[in-house]
Amino acid sequence: MSAVNATQASDILGQYRTQTNEASGNSELGKNEFMELMLAQLKNQNPLEPQDNGEFISQLAQFSSLEEMQKLAGTVEDVAGQFRSTQALQASAMVGKTVLAPSEVGILGAEGEITGNIQVPASTGGVRLSIQSPGGELVRQIDLGSSAAGVKSFSWDGKDGNGNSLPAGPYKIVAEASYPQGSMQLPTMVSANVDSVSLGKNGSVTLNLAGMGSIALSDVKQIN
Repeated sequence: MSAVNATQASDILGQYRTQTNEASGNSELGKNEFMELMLAQLKNQNPLEPQDNGEFISQLAQFSSLEEMQKLAGTVEDVAGQFRSTQALQASAMVGKTVLAPSEVGILGAEGEITGNIQVPASTGGVRLSIQSPGGELVRQIDLGSSAAGVKSFSWDGKDGNGNSLPAGPYKIVAEASYPQGSMQLPTMVSANVDSVSLGKNGSVTLNLAGMGSIALSDVKQIN
């Protein structure tokens, strides 16, 4: 392309970008603009230096590739939309269910029980569960005995060491294991009810747990 033609093509491209920016704020060159630019190039080419056939065919191939890419992008967006809809439907079905999620806090409800699991990294001769009130007071200790590496379940009946039922509310759950090098606090997972579900713009699903706040669906270990 001669210098004159390059300048004209640049002007045309600039005009399309300006028009597109005013209309939709998008500065990308679409297939219609590409075709208009190519036709303008052919119309304004130097008669003494006509465009090479091979170059013209190459531009047509680029136009075809651009059109196919735009079609593919539309198909991908449709598939993504269907996936988000399916994900939202599946997430809404979780409302009212009980999930097992990583947490150091359990909610003592009307059923008067907190259940969950403890992650034990290595075999231990003793696992102890400590229950603390919202104010940090120790209200109960439960000896769970020895445990192999893996997952160990626990259950607290909502009573203190004297057998008195405690009021409903959040209680901190602290699990510890005895090892030759000393005591180690272990990760706990607590059962909680799903009150509602939130779906983010990026397709992420967040579960809103009763009395425990929000947690990503990917962090849930088990659904009951």
